[in-house]
Amino acid sequence: MSKKISPNSLLKNNYKKRCKKNLSIDTLKLDNIEVDDIKLSKNESNYANYVNLNYLLNSVSTCQLSDAYSNLYRKSPVIENLKSINGNKIYGKIFTSKTKSDDWGTSILAIDHCKKGDILFIKVDDNDSAIWGEIASNYAKENGVEGVFIHGSCRDVDVLKYIDFPVFALDNVPNAGLPLALGDLDCTITVNNRNFSSGDFVYGDENGVVVIEKEFFKDVILETLSIKLKEIELLSRIENGNKLSEILKLS
Repeated sequence: MSKKISPNSLLKNNYKKRCKKNLSIDTLKLDNIEVDDIKLSKNESNYANYVNLNYLLNSVSTCQLSDAYSNLYRKSPVIENLKSINGNKIYGKIFTSKTKSDDWGTSILAIDHCKKGDILFIKVDDNDSAIWGEIASNYAKENGVEGVFIHGSCRDVDVLKYIDFPVFALDNVPNAGLPLALGDLDCTITVNNRNFSSGDFVYGDENGVVVIEKEFFKDVILETLSIKLKEIELLSRIENGNKLSEILKLS
């Protein structure tokens, strides 16, 4: 059976090919992006923004994002001591939750309330017990959650290292509490004296974790692009034999 192809679909496919073919750091167009452009919309109306934004985000790290945020707001976006458990890199919009360390049931409810493609960010009152482990990771993955950031403890690290599901945590311990499900979902959480809500942006890699409030996202991304371009130029000059001390005017 033949497939009917409309003129509009041909134009869209050609447009996609042009976007991919011509893409490079110095040609990215990000003036109209927003945090929702991390995902492709159902009607693909944000295709150009989606491709340009993800090209940049896959080309940088938490280092450039941290520098950009600090340049603009004179404070750090880094979530202190939050580290990758299994070496994965992930970025996207967060769904927030908070609970006590003796209550891992709230983590399960949070998974149920996430939309496909969300990243969980769970604030825990302390690190005494784990609120996340092997079962939660597998359940989250099966339900379309893309990763989890636990401002508290996880467990089953020996298994989590081999699961294709990004897990970040402050610590890992063997003990867990109970499925109490007494925490809060889709709420404002406070970490490092900063308030975060569902829809804010998180980026985690082997360097650490940064969170960027959605209202600052566009400006931070544009500054990140500027930093990346400067770094490329700097490395090029070093390769051409220039002394770094002279480039930076240190002497």
